[in-house]
Amino acid sequence: MPDLRLRFATRRDVGAISDIYAPIVEHTAISFEAVAPTHAEFTARLDETMPEYPWLVAEDGVEVLGYAYGHRFAPRAAYAWSVETSIYVRDGARGRGVGRALYGALLPLLGAQGYRQAFAGIALPNPASVALHESLGFAPVGAYREVGYKFGTWHDVGWWQRPLDADPAATPTAPLAVNALEPELVARVLRA
Repeated sequence: MPDLRLRFATRRDVGAISDIYAPIVEHTAISFEAVAPTHAEFTARLDETMPEYPWLVAEDGVEVLGYAYGHRFAPRAAYAWSVETSIYVRDGARGRGVGRALYGALLPLLGAQGYRQAFAGIALPNPASVALHESLGFAPVGAYREVGYKFGTWHDVGWWQRPLDADPAATPTAPLAVNALEPELVARVLRA
């Protein structure tokens, strides 16, 4: 999309993020939440996640079309270099390259921070999300069968994994906070 602009999410975006996510919670099994988070809950999530992990929004000059973010994969110390990703695109903006653009910035940022592996859990069936993730180098690694019950049906969650650009032979250092990344790198990634 030629007019698409990527940037870090701020508290001002909470309303738009909520508007994108609420129908997904309320009308689909893509999210296993039963009740859409309030603006206060989304604000807390944003505050708890950044600056350790990036939250990005894509906007077209008029409205926020989607958002993507990284978050803790698992709490134990040895998982510190693994990150889970989440991405949501506004109804009506799907299939227009918004998800590809968001991940096209999020994944390089996570790699620059020092994360080594990205994981995505996808409630199944969700062929559009599977296609997006696989087109960006995520590979299926397994599934939790009948793990979520929503709308009177059991749902599987498939897991996809993608290596980030870290040297596997190097002894890792703690991942950097987003705000510790070089501003030129961040600007370049968000413009790409």
